[in-house]
Amino acid sequence: MPSTPRPLRKLGFLTMGLFDEHDPGAGHEATLGLIELGERLGFDSAWVRHRHLQYGISSPVALLAAATQRTRRIELGTAVTPLGWENPLRLAEDLATVDVLSGGRLNPGVSVGPPMHYDRVQQALYPDTAQAEDFGYDRVRRLLDLVRGEAATDFEGTEGFEVFSRRVQPHSPGLSGRMWYGGGSLRSARWAGEHGMNLLTSSVVKAEESADFERIQLSHVRAFRAAHPDGERARVSQGLVVIPTDSATPAQRAKYEEYALRRTPRTRSPQGPARLMFAPDLVGTSAEIAEHLHAHAAFREVDEVAFALPFTFEHEDYVQILTDMAVKLGPELGRQPSA
Repeated sequence: MPSTPRPLRKLGFLTMGLFDEHDPGAGHEATLGLIELGERLGFDSAWVRHRHLQYGISSPVALLAAATQRTRRIELGTAVTPLGWENPLRLAEDLATVDVLSGGRLNPGVSVGPPMHYDRVQQALYPDTAQAEDFGYDRVRRLLDLVRGEAATDFEGTEGFEVFSRRVQPHSPGLSGRMWYGGGSLRSARWAGEHGMNLLTSSVVKAEESADFERIQLSHVRAFRAAHPDGERARVSQGLVVIPTDSATPAQRAKYEEYALRRTPRTRSPQGPARLMFAPDLVGTSAEIAEHLHAHAAFREVDEVAFALPFTFEHEDYVQILTDMAVKLGPELGRQPSA
């Protein structure tokens, strides 16, 4: 088995948190249960996706607030929060509050761009300012400044019985060092590096200079670190769909292989006007997956991962996959489960 130049240091997983429209509580409880399981299995981090106006977690920050009270060690992240749906000041308050509740375990990941289907949702989201909203990097910069403790107002002091602060309260000093950018282009990778963020690489990237997924992702990692003040020590986490089958039943293995097969055509060439490239899903034993990852150009330069759980599997499937990730795949990649 070839070794990686950067042995795996942090093992994480990402879930979408699906639920039934008519019984949403059960789905949310199941997601919290997976996070608790992840901690018991020794995962370093658990991440939740945003899904607005869908049957997935629409408010990860609220869900992670609940998770802070059910866990003690595992880091909790969003991968990612699309800032087009958010007011940076209010989001900064929510993030700081949850970080304080977690004891400094929150890892907020964000991205920019207009909300999905903006022409259909803008009247509900920004009825008076839809055409004036800026969905570029400045929205991230505003959030970073507020999280770092920059002034949100020129007023502070006592007014009657109330005391006002210039900056967001509560202020969580370590949070700014745990802010992540979810980037799929060279420009985004460089911007995140220049602004001292961490980088979440995705299983979806833009085919700008190549149609080879691994080469594209590798170029993003290198461009990010070249622009980051910490250089080669700058944190990058790789996200891929990884499905180990060590303890899977024959029926589960067949389902997993069929799932990956249906998604394979989109990995062969750039898709749509944005020329998006999708990473192939990795299905197999932990030894087989580790062999593939050890040869993966981008994986060889990272030491953190947040492997994505497939969207539509059953809870027992996720339990099996997470267990194999922690017990089998992690050690194959050179990492032992945390205590």
